[in-house]
Amino acid sequence: MLAELEIENLAVIAHARIPFSPHLNVFTGETGAGKSILIHGIHAVLGQRVTRDIVRTGCKKAVVTALFTHLDAAVCARLDALSISHEDDELLLTREIAADGGSAARVNGHTTTVSVLREIGDALITIHGQHDNQVLLSPECHLQILDAFGGDDTLLQQYQETFRNLQQTAKRLNQLVKQEQERAHRRQQLKELVAEVDDLGLEIGEEETLEEELNILQNAESIASALQNAADALDGADADVSAVMLTDAAADELSAFSELRADFAALGERLTTAGIELGDIAAECRSLQEQMDLDPQRYAQVQKRMQEIRRICREYQCTGDELVEQRELAEQELEQMQSDTEEIAALRREKAQLLETVSAQAKALSEYRTKTLERFVTEVTAQLEFLNMPNVVLVGKHATGKLTIHGMDSLEFLISANRGEEPRPLARIASGGELSRIMLALKCVIADRDSIPTLIFDEVDTGVSGKAAQKIGMKLQEVGRIRQVLCVTHLSQIAVMADHHLMIEKQTECGRTETHVMPLDADGRVHEIARIMGGDDPSELLLQSAQEELERWQTDGLPESAGEQGT
Repeated sequence: MLAELEIENLAVIAHARIPFSPHLNVFTGETGAGKSILIHGIHAVLGQRVTRDIVRTGCKKAVVTALFTHLDAAVCARLDALSISHEDDELLLTREIAADGGSAARVNGHTTTVSVLREIGDALITIHGQHDNQVLLSPECHLQILDAFGGDDTLLQQYQETFRNLQQTAKRLNQLVKQEQERAHRRQQLKELVAEVDDLGLEIGEEETLEEELNILQNAESIASALQNAADALDGADADVSAVMLTDAAADELSAFSELRADFAALGERLTTAGIELGDIAAECRSLQEQMDLDPQRYAQVQKRMQEIRRICREYQCTGDELVEQRELAEQELEQMQSDTEEIAALRREKAQLLETVSAQAKALSEYRTKTLERFVTEVTAQLEFLNMPNVVLVGKHATGKLTIHGMDSLEFLISANRGEEPRPLARIASGGELSRIMLALKCVIADRDSIPTLIFDEVDTGVSGKAAQKIGMKLQEVGRIRQVLCVTHLSQIAVMADHHLMIEKQTECGRTETHVMPLDADGRVHEIARIMGGDDPSELLLQSAQEELERWQTDGLPESAGEQGT
């Protein structure tokens, strides 16, 4: 709950330190005293948007600090999610607004962002004012109100989990189907590549081998002649002199002196070895010559094969070995495409199953909401009747349609405030005062289910007076028993029911206007209630009436009849 609020240099408030009760707190004061500034200050410390003109004239910055204590589980969970310490069950939020337009935020003294303040603030305080009542005018919010009243969100959570799974499955399926359509041409190209390479029977290294063979076949006669000449030169077939003969002769010349020096013997041995090697080379040349294939048919076959390979290589702009590798990659890609096709089939089955499940869950959720709506209408109608709207008729226009994240239901609250009139949308018939009372009635029926610990009602008494105002005060006091309530009011009927009464007063000091916020003691409350009843300088009779009203509502709290009428 909000334990204390400190404001510095905010509009007409130079400084104010405001303590709060955990129950019903009311702010009163003359029109223009600065009650709206107080609400702006709370908005600021909760991370809401404010403008720099809210800084007090002549000051460099405005500072708003809020101390929260007795943090509930939902707030602690939010803080844990943000990695924010909350030792001693306390939380200190600070917002600075600079006159030059800058802004700073702190949590427990540590610098943070305004968005973090806003995220924390959403779990701490709900502010209801004339503008906030616009939620009632939006049919899109009515289903959320009903679900909040129901209290048990098990069916909704189960449905939403399945619905999100369905969305993800459908998204993945759509992606794959789209890719499948886009890859149809690619698949055909890959199949053609695999088929062409398979039909050709191309293997790694074949192009290089064939190219070598073709070159040899093209030069077969010249090569055979060269081998013949080389062999003749080496072994001297049909010749008087040859390399082998000359080498042997040289070895013979040196062998005569081999005993005289070791190096002569070594040279002789080398020449003998060389002669043997030259003879082997000559023999190999003749063998290669004999192996030379001068078959024109083989030449034609190799040439044709090379033409086929070069044609397909030109088509795919690569070598033969690269083409074989591309064929393997194409086959792998085709297998992946087949896998995608299988996944598409599996996703279609999964989508059908999820659709069946989510439809059943949506139906169960809708049936639950139908029953909840009956209780909701009964309880809210009772609250509105108590709040001086005796002829009110509240109807929930419930319909079912396509599945959304919220289910298959649509809901709009229709109301007739006067007997004999057909219920119509709130936006068409409800006044500001009626909207405030409807919002208060909603808060009364969901107060024990709402996790927000502090509720602020700004101008909840707009357009009401007398008995209706008194009943609004009774309901605020009733909500204040289980939630902290802050209320800005102009009516004594509401102010007398407060557990803690603060007066907002405008004063002129040293030629400047300043607004002060003061907690009132018992005497101060009597005078302020009397002022609200009859204006400044109240008579003794008004003071006595104010005293009696305070004693009436503060001594025993809510009369028993109030609780009975409000339930």
